[in-house]
Amino acid sequence: MPAEALARRNVFILTAAQALGAASPPIIISLGGIVGQVLSPDPAFVTLPVSLYNLGLALGTIPAAVVMRHFGRRTGYLLGAGIGLISGLVATLGVVAAAFVVFCLGTFLAGFYGAYVQSYRFAATDAAPDSFKARAISLVMIGGLIAAIIGPQLVIWTRDALPAAPFAGSFLSQAVLALLALPVLAMLRAPKVAQARLSMSSGRPLREILLAPRFMLAAAAGIVSYGLMSFVMTAAPIAMVGCGFTVGEAALGIQWHVLAMFAPSFITGHLIGRFGKEKVTAAGLLLIAGSGAVALSGLDLSDFYISLILLGVGWNFGFIGATAMVTDCHTSDERGKVQGANDFLIFGSVAAASFFSGTLLTAAGWQTINWLIFPTIALVLIPLLWRMSRRKQEAPGTT
Repeated sequence: MPAEALARRNVFILTAAQALGAASPPIIISLGGIVGQVLSPDPAFVTLPVSLYNLGLALGTIPAAVVMRHFGRRTGYLLGAGIGLISGLVATLGVVAAAFVVFCLGTFLAGFYGAYVQSYRFAATDAAPDSFKARAISLVMIGGLIAAIIGPQLVIWTRDALPAAPFAGSFLSQAVLALLALPVLAMLRAPKVAQARLSMSSGRPLREILLAPRFMLAAAAGIVSYGLMSFVMTAAPIAMVGCGFTVGEAALGIQWHVLAMFAPSFITGHLIGRFGKEKVTAAGLLLIAGSGAVALSGLDLSDFYISLILLGVGWNFGFIGATAMVTDCHTSDERGKVQGANDFLIFGSVAAASFFSGTLLTAAGWQTINWLIFPTIALVLIPLLWRMSRRKQEAPGTT
């Protein structure tokens, strides 16, 4: 099969798998704290299930990269979906048995499944020609838009499915989603280079790649885009309720935010193709800064909603742009270890953000959360703009 035809076929499969796999986090984020309130022996631990999901996501990136490097994308993704199936069953058991530790174990394992799901965007580029890579990443991310609808709806439909154990049905549906992903992922046909069992020493040493300015900038853009999004999103519902809005209004704000995260994926690839990876990434960072400015302008419901929508769109441009920048930093032999290291850095930051966001909100308030956006954005935006300026001087007329 020609490379481009194989790439398009894989993108279709990975988009479907993304829709199923990325529907699990909304279930965990929506219900993890609520179940924690019921099962936790200490009020300080009520958000621990959600934090452990993010921790599992961070810790799972390197093992997932190693598995896929030695056994191929498809085998790794099937293993990941199997872990997702088990995680949903364990979380369900924790709810039914009223066992907080078991429930937390289930959400932690779900993070390992998430580590595989997050790499679907990279897999989309394996067989893609350079002209199609950014669009391939963007198309797979559209699966996240579908997931943003599937996940919350499953919570509504299944939360009372087992009357004796409220919310257990929702985590059982999480297991079903992973089960449905197995036959979809079995159809994946990775190119030979992606299936090669290369040693971890192939290509340049990882340390050399990680210390290269080009990679450091790409990784920093991904860390800031995803880390700030998680940091603000975690605090937003608590801040909204604290300002007198209802839980339903807060949930609607998060729903609009998640839809804004993935809806631009229909055009992000085209924008990258036209304007370049760095410009789209810079636009995403500016939109995230804009979300902070709106949040600081007032505490009306519209201020929260507009801020969260801008935050979602900014994440999309920043994260997809940064992902495309990373694909320029390695050879095919170096792909697995570099992408795994990149995701470990990003999701390690996300885990830290989820741990500290609520604590900082309680100690310093919603405005402090948003003031911190600006210096963090500047740390990446300034060198990114400098790099764009240098490239323009060296090669006028190029992006």
